[in-house]
Amino acid sequence: MDQKKSNIGLIGLAVMGENLALNMESKGWEVSVYNRTVPGIEEGVVERFINGRGKGLHIQGYTTIPDFVSSLSLPRKIMMMVRAGEAVDELMEQLFPYLDAGDILIDGGNSNYEDTNRRVALAESKGFRFVGAGVSGGEEGALNGASIMPGGSADAWPEIKPILQSIAARAPDGAPCCEWIGPAGSGHFVKMIHNGIEYGDMQLIAEAYWAMKQLLGLDNDAMSGVFARWNEGKLRSYLIEITSYILSHKDSTGKYLLDEILDVAGQKGTGKWAVINAMELNMPLGLIASAVFERSLSGQKELREKAHRYFPGDQQAIHDNKEEYQQHLFAALYASKLVSYAQGFAVLQQASTQFSWKLDLGEIAKLWRGGDVSYEVFF
Repeated sequence: MDQKKSNIGLIGLAVMGENLALNMESKGWEVSVYNRTVPGIEEGVVERFINGRGKGLHIQGYTTIPDFVSSLSLPRKIMMMVRAGEAVDELMEQLFPYLDAGDILIDGGNSNYEDTNRRVALAESKGFRFVGAGVSGGEEGALNGASIMPGGSADAWPEIKPILQSIAARAPDGAPCCEWIGPAGSGHFVKMIHNGIEYGDMQLIAEAYWAMKQLLGLDNDAMSGVFARWNEGKLRSYLIEITSYILSHKDSTGKYLLDEILDVAGQKGTGKWAVINAMELNMPLGLIASAVFERSLSGQKELREKAHRYFPGDQQAIHDNKEEYQQHLFAALYASKLVSYAQGFAVLQQASTQFSWKLDLGEIAKLWRGGDVSYEVFF
């Protein structure tokens, strides 16, 4: 291999892309980066990164696609961290003229698995290889270790495996939270269901918070302590852990930050896709569907406030046996999470059967043990 060439290229230098590039470089890989230039809108991105967070590292920056592609060793491995949708298709068309047979494109965004199905077929028809890789863990995971779910052109896996597993999170037993999922868009399908399960987790945590606040009358510090204790047992997970931190965090004025945040939740689409695909597969995904609908309802802030004025509700606080109530709440949350995971994995099983993906559900569960998505409930 030409040592002057980079091992991998990364396109898209938003926070996730930057952090992945830094993660790759820290594991000993030579990295080339590229970001589009749009006069007056998106300029100087590559230069700022190379002269900022990437300064002095084994990262080379490029502002044209031909130069970027030619900087990579064969077979070229290019990870695209751009917005899901048309942007991926446009970027692929820009790259195709400069690729050689066997080169590999990796889509690390939250793409719809059906788009990935199509892109795998398109790339392979031109002699290239395509991988749709779900990447979970957010900015922190991208920098320090993510849960990565790759699928697509199977013969690309031996080429990209050393790189992707090196930047993945490590489970408690030391195993990388990255393994091959299956053909076509299976990697992005698994990531979609993973996100749906997270939607359910967050809704359940929010309801437990409401019960402790409204029915038990606990303050933020007390609730933070409850979640911290829960994180030491069967409910141990990243979301339970950060809930404890969020509840106790104060802003610069000394106020609890959570109490200053508007109770409106947005969504990027993967939870909705999970519900739609479950319906198309004729599989129940009730808990996650409810979580998606609750997010939609949260956005109707004005309507909720008006309804509350007419129907304020009668919430009778519980003054006795608060410890016992917390134990029941713990059990209810744990049981509900089990239902959510069972429904999510049932959808994966049905998809595996219908699409002939041969998914290894046990291996998939193991991939979620790290990368800021850890689920102790499986183990």
